[in-house]
Amino acid sequence: MILIAGPCVLESRDNVFKIAESLSEYNQDCTIDFYFKASFDKANRTSIDSFRGPGIDEGLKLLQEVKEQFGYKILTDIHESNQAEVVAEVADVLQIPAFLCRQTDLLVAAAKTPSVVNIKKGQFLAPQAMEHSVKKVLKTRGFDGEVSYDEAKKYGIWLTERGSSFGYGNLVVDMRSLVIMRNFAPVIFDATHSVQMPASGGASSGGDSSFVPPLAKAAAAVGVDGFFFETHFDPSIALSDGANMIKLDKLQKLIEQIKAIQLIGE
Repeated sequence: MILIAGPCVLESRDNVFKIAESLSEYNQDCTIDFYFKASFDKANRTSIDSFRGPGIDEGLKLLQEVKEQFGYKILTDIHESNQAEVVAEVADVLQIPAFLCRQTDLLVAAAKTPSVVNIKKGQFLAPQAMEHSVKKVLKTRGFDGEVSYDEAKKYGIWLTERGSSFGYGNLVVDMRSLVIMRNFAPVIFDATHSVQMPASGGASSGGDSSFVPPLAKAAAAVGVDGFFFETHFDPSIALSDGANMIKLDKLQKLIEQIKAIQLIGE
């Protein structure tokens, strides 16, 4: 099972290392392929006054420190094509944000690096449409045949489900999308962003983290390749997405429940 976990955005060094240390058990678990996640820049914050992160230079230094101290593989977002090459020197996985999942230049730039490319499905797209994003990466990496799960896995491409727009200021998860997208690539279920309530006239997005466990367990029952959880020791003080984060001390129980469901499915 792939597990992606960490804070939404890189905060202070002390906070980042406190969170990273709390996640060490998952990196030591031989049944888990663990990736530490944090963004060096949240370029799509609702308000121009919202905290975005330390930026690419300072952020990559901090992620490199985490990588060296804890031995973690790293996942982080890129927003512009000129970021791909330098970020790939640190990150094992380059994540394409949902709003940018169709941006050809960004996908091609990420595909030209050796990193895995994790493409988050846009909240505005049908799951079938993600075949085209996968194809852009596959073709750049030298494969021009039929898009399939096996070829995407071979060429280092993942898709992530993070909910679909449902009216104004809400998301809904259609579990059918997990099945549909798994025809094209390994699928990660982003349980924390799926409970986000996008800003609708306000200055920041909300969320309801109480729905993270049931949605994650439902996805485990449907069948996915991994899970994405934004985590924090105190979500109430998190500088981004605190309302939909799962608290670190609640993560272990949820992972155990997910594993139990996956065993039944096997």
